[in-house]
Amino acid sequence: MLRLIVSRLALMVPALLGVVLLSFALIHLVPGDPIEVRRGERGIAPQELAILRHQMGLDRPLPVQLLDYVGQVARGDLGLSIATRRPVLEEFLTLFPATVELSLCAMLLAIAIGLPAGIVAATRRGSALDHGLMGAALTGYSMPIFWWGLLLILLFSVALGWTPVSGRISDLYDVPRITGFMLIDALFSSDEGAWISAVSHLVLPTIVLATYPLAMIARITRSAMLEVLSEDYIRTARAKGLSRARIVGVHALRNALIPIVTVIGLYAGTLLAGAILTETIFSWPGIGKWLVDSVARRDYPVLQGGVLLVAAIVMSVNLLVDLAYGALDPRVRRRS
Repeated sequence: MLRLIVSRLALMVPALLGVVLLSFALIHLVPGDPIEVRRGERGIAPQELAILRHQMGLDRPLPVQLLDYVGQVARGDLGLSIATRRPVLEEFLTLFPATVELSLCAMLLAIAIGLPAGIVAATRRGSALDHGLMGAALTGYSMPIFWWGLLLILLFSVALGWTPVSGRISDLYDVPRITGFMLIDALFSSDEGAWISAVSHLVLPTIVLATYPLAMIARITRSAMLEVLSEDYIRTARAKGLSRARIVGVHALRNALIPIVTVIGLYAGTLLAGAILTETIFSWPGIGKWLVDSVARRDYPVLQGGVLLVAAIVMSVNLLVDLAYGALDPRVRRRS
């Protein structure tokens, strides 16, 4: 297991370097730069623009800028945001709890519904219930997130008035930041009703963000369970007279967990990296919306540092998934 961790960490170094090179190249291929954006906003004179470009190092050749940035990252410095003049890492850590809170709620909802749905569909193969569940999963898998989010807003926020449209909590409440997780901070706040407001703001984004992984978890669970339920040891367990719940819940599900955990891990890493569309639609102040706003501002340090941190999160989650394989299957543990 230790050898697996060391090997994965060693592979992360060249992978992160590749992310730095790719993000730098793609960002500089986009027309315009932070100075041009400021010029459009403030009408700055050309002489001042030249001074600003020199101060930011944007007048130097791109290879020189790249080498400077790589050396800066190697020292653990992701730079300052051009828009706010705050350290990129500080901004990331400030906004990251909002993304974690939303992602965890969405993933828990996806697992709580998707896993039982896949198990039921597999045990009722070919029935109307199986077709109905998989049809719903296919619908959720195919549904565009931006359309689904706007549809829920129109129905539950505009037409029915049950849920707020955007944000993490109502402006009526001034909840002190303790952990950065609004549900926890609001729970211990002295403002009555703050926690209810935080929950109501979380409902729609959670449903929208959970839709796609829920559908995938249900489909993968069904496929994995069908494969396991056809094995000889399952027939032996039935011949021994074991209960249906024990056969499905203990013998079948445990041996089907590897592909299920893989899907959960992949989507958990993606969600933690920032649900860009969902956070943008609901104005959720997380990593995804932060990166989208930085694109409009051509905030190079935020874009480069944000993409690098997102890549590190995805790789770390994948490492945890690899370690989970060993805990679920002793054969994997022995091979590693």
